[in-house]
Amino acid sequence: MSAKDVVKEIRPRMDASVEDFRRKLASVRTGRAAVSLLDSVMVDYFGTPTPLNQLASVHVAESQMLTVQPWDGSHTGAIERAIRTADLGLNPSTDGKMVRVPVPALTEERRKQLAKQVHEFAEEHRTAVRNIRRDANDKLKKQLKEKAISEDEERDGLDEIQKLTNSVVGKIDDLAKTKEGEILTV
Repeated sequence: MSAKDVVKEIRPRMDASVEDFRRKLASVRTGRAAVSLLDSVMVDYFGTPTPLNQLASVHVAESQMLTVQPWDGSHTGAIERAIRTADLGLNPSTDGKMVRVPVPALTEERRKQLAKQVHEFAEEHRTAVRNIRRDANDKLKKQLKEKAISEDEERDGLDEIQKLTNSVVGKIDDLAKTKEGEILTV
């Protein structure tokens, strides 16, 4: 395995880390209703935790209102309970066949908490990218020790890995900054 192969091997892992970060950011409230707010909600469906989007269709009715239309009306109560207990700060109400979820405006304190949460998510993912970098660097050093690659190849590989790491960490920082801006904008 050459140094270029090691770099090719880590690129998808780093990209996966960025995509995971995007998914986490989508679940953070910004004060506006978004279908992705309920992505993390798990409903007790005949004793099995099931994602809400597999049991109902979720729509943005207004800028501050989500509607959840269960495919099986008998699960309306379970869906309402799941949203209430998901620790999202939402208080759903049922009108028989549909669950309405008003999205309250964010207070200044809550905005700061959410911005802090985004910062924590970003740090987790930056750490994950750095761990991927460390693994790749260790592979290169091991290959050099086994004389599978030359010192020049190792140095070039380490430089390439660092450039890729800087690029991916920059993407994470940009996404976090954008999301914090959305949250803190009243």
